[in-house]
Amino acid sequence: MKDELQVGFVGNPNCGKTTLFNAYTGAKLKVANWPGVTVDKKEGAMKYHNHKFRLVDLPGTYSLTSYSMEEKLTRQYILEDDVDVIIDVVDASNLERNLYLTLQLIELGKPVILALNMMDIVEERGMEIDLHRLPEMLGIPVIPVSARKKKGLDILMHAVAHHNDKTLDKNLEHHHHVMGSIKGSAHLKKHHKEFTVVYSNEIEDKIDLISERLLAANPELENVRWIAIKLLEWDEEIRKKYPLDLAGIADRSYETDIINQKYDFIEEIIEEVVVNRNRKAAATDKIDQLLTNRFLGMPIFFGVMALIFFLTFSVGDALKGVFETLLEALSNAVLNFLAATGVGDLLTSLIVDGIIAGVGGILTFLPNIFILFLALAFLEDSGYMARVAYIMDGLMSKIGLSGRSFIPMLLGFGCSVPAVMASRTLENPKDRRRTIFITPFMSCSAKIPVYVLFAGMFFGKYASLAAFSMYVIGLVVGVLSAFIMHLFEKKKGHAINNLLIELPEYKAPNARSILIYVWDKVKDYLTKAGTTIFIASIVIWFILNIGPNGMVEDMSDSYGAIIGRLLTPILTPAGLGMWQIGVSLISGIAAKEIVVSSFSVLFGIANINSAEGMSSLVQILKPLGFGALNAYALMIFTLLYTPCAAAMGVIARELKSIKWTLFTFFFQLGIAWFAATLVYQLGLLFL
Repeated sequence: MKDELQVGFVGNPNCGKTTLFNAYTGAKLKVANWPGVTVDKKEGAMKYHNHKFRLVDLPGTYSLTSYSMEEKLTRQYILEDDVDVIIDVVDASNLERNLYLTLQLIELGKPVILALNMMDIVEERGMEIDLHRLPEMLGIPVIPVSARKKKGLDILMHAVAHHNDKTLDKNLEHHHHVMGSIKGSAHLKKHHKEFTVVYSNEIEDKIDLISERLLAANPELENVRWIAIKLLEWDEEIRKKYPLDLAGIADRSYETDIINQKYDFIEEIIEEVVVNRNRKAAATDKIDQLLTNRFLGMPIFFGVMALIFFLTFSVGDALKGVFETLLEALSNAVLNFLAATGVGDLLTSLIVDGIIAGVGGILTFLPNIFILFLALAFLEDSGYMARVAYIMDGLMSKIGLSGRSFIPMLLGFGCSVPAVMASRTLENPKDRRRTIFITPFMSCSAKIPVYVLFAGMFFGKYASLAAFSMYVIGLVVGVLSAFIMHLFEKKKGHAINNLLIELPEYKAPNARSILIYVWDKVKDYLTKAGTTIFIASIVIWFILNIGPNGMVEDMSDSYGAIIGRLLTPILTPAGLGMWQIGVSLISGIAAKEIVVSSFSVLFGIANINSAEGMSSLVQILKPLGFGALNAYALMIFTLLYTPCAAAMGVIARELKSIKWTLFTFFFQLGIAWFAATLVYQLGLLFL
């Protein structure tokens, strides 16, 4: 056996594949109960006794006929990389759906082990699976596991260690219903001993002929049968790689025939190995009658999101007092220490007014961030988020997109970077591009500090409502933008991709999965505070304390003020005609949280998120003519304007076009200015 085995985790979306991968590696990966989350392969290492394994978590796929980017990545890895063993993770409660991919993997001719996951749901439904008959019919090991409860993990790795040099059990025991048999065909009996899936005599004859031609042209070729089948299906990629003349053998695609015959065999398997499959109706179906109702589904979703943001503010604000106290104590301690050691006023100001005020001000919003991600993790792991994409399909189709485009938009509520990457699940390039354009309009977690600060200062008991409106406005602007772009790009014959999404079983959220998800987001937030915001706070301090004539005592003479004044005429119609706001918005391009840090530094308020800090800022802003309407316009501008630097980097990578990347930058900037100006000018008419 090799020193280290390469083990690929493959499976349908929502089968628990990434949860199983995490159980082995302890990797802090996002685990969500809906498709489209894992869009890149993830790797981890582990040891089992004396064996070393390199585990690879691949994107969820329903078949090896690749359409979306995630399916292509999985197929490419399995075909080209040095995979020693494939662990096919299946949802035991939906065995019929999962086995189609299983049969395709077996045909590849590589060692495959079936990990039968979610057996607890099988038991809850009163079903049973014959674990002796199933491996007999498939010819591969079948191991029952529970990724969530970490059961059967050692047995699965034991099977991997001892099955890495085997493809099929040569004692296959299955009996296909002979489909379209041809009398006198001699190959049928032989193939039943050799292969798990045996097709009709007509198709098997064609596979044999194609295999002979493949071997004649490529004597060292492996996976001959699988390649022959894909050629028979007219698989575009395989036909380019192996350009055989199939005249007289395959004058048409036999993909539909092959698919149907696979499902005939799957039905035969289900009939033999699954007992009482219709005994108990799933509670999921009953819940979905309400949550996916065409009239109630969308109001319920917005009600759920409103509740989440109410909790984000009410519970989060109750907890952030602890952070405010700690920050104030730290600021005073550092100030006293620097004074006692004789540190100059300039360096003291940089450390206290620049670094601690900038970074510390952001950290006080951590409770709000934590509550938001805890709630979103709960919804994802319970299986609800897939329903949201489903109920939004009708609306999305009217703007030229499918409900699948709503998945990246939902991810955008957390962070634009993975949200943009999730657009890879879309097959149509135009759909992908439009989805990438509108996803950053969603209100990511980085914008929460701005909402918390200004809503808390100017909207009192309606603060949570003001903040929630940002999420609605972002969604509405995204939908309208997509519709307008669709009208411009619309051409005759352009088809809209209908939504095909798996609606997983509702389940009690797994505490470990939620903790991994929340910690991953909190860690990213802390990392950003310790790097990007740290550096930005220093840069902002310098441009606000240095001017054309050197160090300045009055910030209005600094380079920052000069830059801000250049933007003042442009921002004035939006009610943001203060040079300090211009500086804050520029700094926010690095990371949206820095808008708050900039206000802290610009107005010299060390603990800006405390009641005292917000009161001080209001007292400074109100005499300058900055009130509730200005604050709301600023929140809207922050919501909609140019994505942060990290998001722009991902957008450039995904679009692979400087032109479209620049368009995204200026398009969102223009939309932000227009929306903020519209709200402010209309507000002046009524206030």
